[in-house]
Amino acid sequence: MGAFLARLSAVLAVSTSPAHATNVDTAIVFAVDVSASIDAATADMQRQGHADALMAPEVIAAIARGTFGCIAITYFEWAGPGHVRTVLPWTSICNPGDAQAAATIISRDGDSGRGCLRNCSTSISFAIDLSRMLFEQYSGHAGRRVIDISANGTNNDGLPVALSRLRAIRNGYTINAIAMPAFTRGVARDLTDYFAENVIGGPGAFVVSPDSVGDYADALRRKLVVEISWSMPDRSTR
Repeated sequence: MGAFLARLSAVLAVSTSPAHATNVDTAIVFAVDVSASIDAATADMQRQGHADALMAPEVIAAIARGTFGCIAITYFEWAGPGHVRTVLPWTSICNPGDAQAAATIISRDGDSGRGCLRNCSTSISFAIDLSRMLFEQYSGHAGRRVIDISANGTNNDGLPVALSRLRAIRNGYTINAIAMPAFTRGVARDLTDYFAENVIGGPGAFVVSPDSVGDYADALRRKLVVEISWSMPDRSTR
């Protein structure tokens, strides 16, 4: 495990820029699956869904209602252990202009699903461990710290997800998830149940399962409002 964490630290060092110290109500890591099962349509759904959700009026209103009136976000893409690409480093969102700028970067630079070339497995444990280290880089104060996993498969590579989940929860982080609705070849069980039982955790943790591909952005928007507002949903919501 020591060698794995050393490699993770090396990946993090070359994949991110230093965090800007800002006091925010909520800090959110968007950890987005780009493994081999993510085709172009699914990649577009994730990338544009995050961009649209950030600019939604209800999300902007939820941010404005906070004590500081700001959140911090970072957006990275992951697959198997060591496969990571930072699309948006730590960025403060305090107004519609900030949200628009972040959404533009995600929409422009996010994964297009044209083919994963290496380490194309699905390591949710790697995504959680990297998210935890990203929080350690954030030097400002955040009232709440949330890891947002977007994925369409189960953990099939790297460390057991239970170990990574436990470390994040012990640090006081909440892990939420959005289970993509499309059937994924080789995934035999219901992803909503899998995420609820094995991935999410921490105060107010929950998993969102969109009703359809077209509902992904709406489900993500509702999810962000809950996370920013610190309301307490059911652990599994559709």
